[in-house]
Amino acid sequence: MGLTPIIAQVWAMLGWFIPLMLLIGLLKSPWAKGHIGELLVRLFAHWQLDKQTYRSLHNVTLSTPDGTTQIDHVFLSPYGIFVLETKNMSGWIFGGEQQPQWTQKLYKRTFKFQNPLRQNYKHLKALEATLGVSAEHLHSVITFVGSSTFKTQMPANVTQGIGFIRYMKSFQQKVFTEAEVDALMRALQTSRRTPSLATHREHVQNLKRRSDPTAERQCPKCGGDLVIRTVHSGPKAGQQFWGCSMFPKCRVRQGL
Repeated sequence: MGLTPIIAQVWAMLGWFIPLMLLIGLLKSPWAKGHIGELLVRLFAHWQLDKQTYRSLHNVTLSTPDGTTQIDHVFLSPYGIFVLETKNMSGWIFGGEQQPQWTQKLYKRTFKFQNPLRQNYKHLKALEATLGVSAEHLHSVITFVGSSTFKTQMPANVTQGIGFIRYMKSFQQKVFTEAEVDALMRALQTSRRTPSLATHREHVQNLKRRSDPTAERQCPKCGGDLVIRTVHSGPKAGQQFWGCSMFPKCRVRQGL
């Protein structure tokens, strides 16, 4: 067997091996895992929720005083509005309702991520302002898909797999009429930013700007400027935070 056929076989193998490796790498990326997780939630909802009772919108980007916020899933129903944040994660998950950060332990590696309940709180406030509904009719739901395991006690609204379906169906008292649900759906469809690559890019830029401690910020409550302040007394003396320039009229605080 000559050298030329061997080289041809090697090139043929590389022809499918390299694209396969690239595809595996892409599927393991945070971007792909996030989209796969959101797709799974949409499929679960499609199979398990009555479409006439639970009206859904996905990948909803809304304008906020400090830029934009992006919501994975919104379900509008006579029993309230359910706001879902999806996490596609593996390993052990540790967290508490009041902790700013939760922990993922994957084999011998440990990773910190933002408390998804806090992350979803901004989504709820944006919907409350956009739709003009009472906060008590907005329900935060977190759903973990993938092979993760909770190693600490989680609140009832932090679920796994199709657990979010059971949580949503546990609400049985009607707070909206069908006509009101229709009106809320139209209002949200009108208010959301057009789902597009440009909208996504703008949202990513807003996230980067908000994470920059030198960037100007606006108060999400009153629209005033946020300024860096320092705690002068108590156990947190010396710590800095973002505080509204309209204090004491507005007492919004954010961590750096």
